[in-house]
Amino acid sequence: MSNVFEASLGKLNYYVEGSTGHLVFDNQSKFNAITYDMWCALPGALDALVADPAVRVIVLSGAGDRAFVSGADIAQFGQEREGSSSHRFNEATELGYAAVLDCVKPTIAKVRGICMGGGLGIALNCDIRICASDAKFRMPAGRLGLGYAFDGIQRFTEVIGVSNTADLFYSARIFDANEALQMGLVKQVLPASELDGFVQIFSEMVSENAPRTLAAVKRALIELRKSPDSRNKELINSMVQDCFDSEDYYEGRRAFAEKRKPIFKNQ
Repeated sequence: MSNVFEASLGKLNYYVEGSTGHLVFDNQSKFNAITYDMWCALPGALDALVADPAVRVIVLSGAGDRAFVSGADIAQFGQEREGSSSHRFNEATELGYAAVLDCVKPTIAKVRGICMGGGLGIALNCDIRICASDAKFRMPAGRLGLGYAFDGIQRFTEVIGVSNTADLFYSARIFDANEALQMGLVKQVLPASELDGFVQIFSEMVSENAPRTLAAVKRALIELRKSPDSRNKELINSMVQDCFDSEDYYEGRRAFAEKRKPIFKNQ
């Protein structure tokens, strides 16, 4: 499957390779800055990949080798982020962030080059972030005079802690891949020439595992972000029981006893 969500400025591509779904931000003339149309297209693109039964894991990346996503397209701020238009733009942004954060399949951000502003927010909302050594990160809200939503600040503190979050937002400074690794923002840093191959191998490793187990773990991670009294533990428990009741569970046990790789069918 290969599809493109066309936008007036920039586009969002999605396609499937084997059991990996790919979502690519493509606005290379502006370092993959996200336009309003791209924000609007993001939830639908993810929904399409989630709905494909062949997809076990989703990788988000930027087109080309200069940027993951440089942020929201500042050129649109005057027309889209002032007056009555600001609510529409902010709503599209929040829905885009939520689509990534609440995606029910595992997500990986593959980061090369610039990852700033809205791009950093998108990467942060993925389950795992793997970057090239040339990656550069920044949260420039303070330089633009933008307010940043509570849920977004909370997500930063969950991943990198309060002190690091304060540093990034207060200073609006650029920091490199090694510092991102030290603060826990990224899982691994690789030479740019090795990034694609590593993410492909890692994605295949995830894809080989039982889909229902992955789904139950992902649901637990989603519920964990909620307040304790609003977590749907019954749903998690039912998904865990569904794992034990599945044919995949018996396949896993048989494969272990027979010392072979299991073949899971999500049944």
